[in-house]
Order: sequence, then structure tokens, then C-alpha cells
Amino acid sequence: MTVYIDRPLWPARGRLWSHMVSDMSYEELHTFAERLGVPRRAFDRDHYDVPAEVYDAAIGLGATPVGSQELVTRLIGAGLRRRKSPVRRGPAA
Repeated sequence: MTVYIDRPLWPARGRLWSHMVSDMSYEELHTFAERLGVPRRAFDRDHYDVPAEVYDAAIGLGATPVGSQELVTRLIGAGLRRRKSPVRRGPAA
């Protein structure tokens, strides 16, 4: 089991956030997040958004700290990257 987490550098809603991913499966990631106490609603396509207050606990449970670029590289390498859908535009007027 390998879950990765980047440093809490991403500001939103008055807090700093990390991203947490698995290089094995979404099921592994969901199980880890549940053990960590992170709600499922924090899952966004292919990762969990994790508040800075949870970062140390995630590492304590076994998450591996990595840089943001390495996190994305591992996600892509595992075939688990889900990109945002392109914005669809209506027909030209």
C-alpha cells in the first residue's frame, strides 16, 4: 500500500491544503482516507483534498510525503489520473 501526500501549500477557504493520492487504486485511497477520518466528500476526481491540520496524522498512518510534481507523476504512472473534462461550448451563434 502506497499513499502519497504533498505539503499543504494550496490555499482555499482560509486554510492550506494537501493532495493525497494512491499509486495502487482508488479503493486503497478511500480506505486510507477513512482511517484518517477524512470524509468522502473531500475526494476530487483522483485525489483527496486534505487540510494542513491532518498532514502529520497522514504521515503517521503511513502516507509518504512527496513534492507536488512527484505526486502527479506517480498518479499518471499508475494510470489513475483523471483530468477535468474540457469545457463544452454551445454552437456558435
